[in-house]
Amino acid sequence: MIIEIDDLSRPAVHALLAAHLAAMHAGSPADSVHALPLDALRDPHVTVWTAWDRGELLGIGALKELDAAHGEVKSMRTADAALGRGVATAILGAILGAARTRGYARVSLETGTDAPFAPAHRLYERHGFVDCEPFADYGPDPLSRYMTLGL
Repeated sequence: MIIEIDDLSRPAVHALLAAHLAAMHAGSPADSVHALPLDALRDPHVTVWTAWDRGELLGIGALKELDAAHGEVKSMRTADAALGRGVATAILGAILGAARTRGYARVSLETGTDAPFAPAHRLYERHGFVDCEPFADYGPDPLSRYMTLGL
């Protein structure tokens, strides 16, 4: 598996991001969907990583700089065909490594609360994330779970 910073130019990446957004919108009301569309991921404050195996896109994840000491994990998604292969763990490792290199004091994230998000909850808890209050521009939302990790 190769993890690399992505320029968001490849059709496979576009398709995985579109599937991610569609899944988020299928399971939540629009005002509870905080996934970033492709154009927002091109913001200079966002870095995107993708995981590949022999030309096959395995997954994606991003780190958004909120300020000089705080980053946010965004757009974590593993391709269906790659589930259970450690893709999310590898991408999250790349994101956390970059956050530490940048000198962030913490990294936070927003995720859903219902059953389809249980694997994500386990992933983040395994890496030391704990529940927190809404951060940045987020507000209270019964469909959102907020988590943070001190670095």
